[in-house]
Amino acid sequence: MLRESDTDSEIPTEPPAPSLESTKGAEAETSSSDISADITQGLAESDASTGFWPVLQNRNFLVLWSGQVFSQLADKVYLVLMVAIIGSQFETPGQTISGWVSAVMVAFTIPAVLFGSLAGVYVDRWSKQGVMVSTNLLRGALVVALPLILWLSRGLGTVAHLPTGFWLLLAITFLVSTLTQFFAPAEQAVIPLLVENRHLLSANSLYTTTMMASVIVGFAVGEPLLAIADRFLAPLDGGAGWGKAILVGAGYGIAGLLLLVMGVQEEPPDQSQHDRHPWQDIRDGLRYLGKNVQVRNAILQLVVLFSVFAALAVLAVRLAEVMPAIASSQFGFLLAAGGVGMALGAAAVGQFGQRFSRLVLSLYSSMGMGLMLVAMAFVTTQLWPTLLLIGGIGVCAAAIGIPMQTTIQEQTPAAMRGKVFGLQNNLVNIALSLPLVLASVAETFLGLPVVFGGLGAVVIAAGLSIAFWSDDGQPSSPQ
Repeated sequence: MLRESDTDSEIPTEPPAPSLESTKGAEAETSSSDISADITQGLAESDASTGFWPVLQNRNFLVLWSGQVFSQLADKVYLVLMVAIIGSQFETPGQTISGWVSAVMVAFTIPAVLFGSLAGVYVDRWSKQGVMVSTNLLRGALVVALPLILWLSRGLGTVAHLPTGFWLLLAITFLVSTLTQFFAPAEQAVIPLLVENRHLLSANSLYTTTMMASVIVGFAVGEPLLAIADRFLAPLDGGAGWGKAILVGAGYGIAGLLLLVMGVQEEPPDQSQHDRHPWQDIRDGLRYLGKNVQVRNAILQLVVLFSVFAALAVLAVRLAEVMPAIASSQFGFLLAAGGVGMALGAAAVGQFGQRFSRLVLSLYSSMGMGLMLVAMAFVTTQLWPTLLLIGGIGVCAAAIGIPMQTTIQEQTPAAMRGKVFGLQNNLVNIALSLPLVLASVAETFLGLPVVFGGLGAVVIAAGLSIAFWSDDGQPSSPQ
């Protein structure tokens, strides 16, 4: 391409007058070259500024991500730890372990319903980094102390026909879950403080990929990891099995120490907020959701998404029972397909999602998920088609959930994020609880095909409704 400085030096002082045709041809050639160069430069800049690479160059986000890896793995292996402790200390011959495990799950779920919104209020009043560090260290301390607490409770008899040690196990689980309700909104609220808005989609994709990977890895290798930890500490504890609790507690502890060195630019908390009743802050959060259509719709979309996945978790057990190719105890293979799909979908959204509007990505993915759920009604006894469809549902779920979570982070002011994320977690946890009962009852009376068809219709209707309820049908953030 000719530049102006080059042409000035080469043109004679009295150039011959160029013809009209040659002038137009030169201008056209120059204009075409400029446009091509601009397009090439724009694409290069777009590729350099999107995807995972800019996020992975962010040191503070890498620290947060590393802490998330240890914290998420500890969360998942904690449930494996509970099963191991129940099996070794409380289960009696001829008795199933499911009743004991169900009680632990209830103790883990109650704080999520009771304290989700309240925790978000205090996250806005306190240092978010401080909340993340302290909750991880406290969870680690509780888990590490668990073997000693159970050892001291021996010989204390029973309460309401259950061993005292089991009640203490439920109490520890309740406290760990309560601390998690503070950690979750703080983690979600701190991501926009570390990452620019244009990189939030990639950051949330990486967050979701790690979360799904921790589910797969935690449940898959949790038991052998705990066994290795027990063998490693056997010379010190005489084979008492303290190693597995120390391993899980160490996961929380490492996460807390990593987050301690994270650099976060937070605004000082407003001291005047400390005198307000927490319910006033919760009402402020509800009023904000009432006014901000995009944030409200994003949360509603997430509630529908988590409700469907909770129902799918229940229905997977029944699917495994009616499939000749697998045993009923192998229903985890079906759920793992969804996890793999979500991880792949999250990776794709993080790398290429910036090319699409949030609304279009969510709408088309809702349509895809709904159609796949309807298709599952016709293959309930076939393994491989079901695995492929559940994997596809996972991909669509990532393409719905990640853009919606990003929209919430982009649109919510920093001072409101704790309240909004607390309310979101509260609603999501309720959405996770109700289908556990409703899906099983519906399957009993209506059958798998009808339930899957109904779930598909709900997802499609929700996607269309939220698309039409948007302010102007445009993406909620600049693309």
